[in-house]
Amino acid sequence: MAENDAPRLIVPPNPLKTKVGVGGPGAVTPEALERAEAVITDLGDDYLKWVEDDLAKLQTVMISLKAAKGDNSGEVKAIFEIAHDVKGQGGSFGYQLMTEIGGHLCRFLESIESANPAEIGVIEVHIDALRLVIANKMKGDGGKAGDSLYKGLEMVVAKVSG
Repeated sequence: MAENDAPRLIVPPNPLKTKVGVGGPGAVTPEALERAEAVITDLGDDYLKWVEDDLAKLQTVMISLKAAKGDNSGEVKAIFEIAHDVKGQGGSFGYQLMTEIGGHLCRFLESIESANPAEIGVIEVHIDALRLVIANKMKGDGGKAGDSLYKGLEMVVAKVSG
């Protein structure tokens, strides 16, 4: 790899039919897959409510994290758990960028036990990015804006971690 070629995470599409075998005994039929995809599509509006609830929880824990004196590992763990949920749901409902940012935050949190002020800033920037994606309804990978947002998060983590 050339010196200027930074690694880039490539995330493939996530349709149900790539996850389930078709044909053979006990296999899922194409009709069942279509029904499942329709249910997921119908839940899209519910996803926005669920993620708003998760973002509110993140904000509440973030306030506690900033106010914590001494050991704040409980707050870091709580943020990880919520971010993990966000990561797991986003792509299923057309918000792949939520999955990517949530995953990026989880990987960062896995590298720390408790957070110092600089690390708290990194966590807060990730939460702000998640809110931005939902506020602007940045579906899929968010295009150029999503790419810039993700690269900015990578730079923030590199600055604090390096």
